[in-house]
Amino acid sequence: MFASLFTLPIAPVRGVVWLSEQVLDQATLEVNDPAAVYQRLAEIEEARAAGETSPQEAAEAEEQLVAQLMWARGGGGQPEV
Repeated sequence: MFASLFTLPIAPVRGVVWLSEQVLDQATLEVNDPAAVYQRLAEIEEARAAGETSPQEAAEAEEQLVAQLMWARGGGGQPEV
């Protein structure tokens, strides 16, 4: 009971920390979602075909996405977000 009285003033801080952790977890899931990575790869290919991006820029973006996908699947390496 005494512990709850002493920790009551920091309850809002703990709530903000918890909320921040939830947002981070959700963002991580969305970034590492294979479907989202495949969608982004398709968008890069469309931009390259339309001439909106150079082949070099597209290749670099694809390389980063493939590395991210491999990292998400446990293939090692560093995610390049």
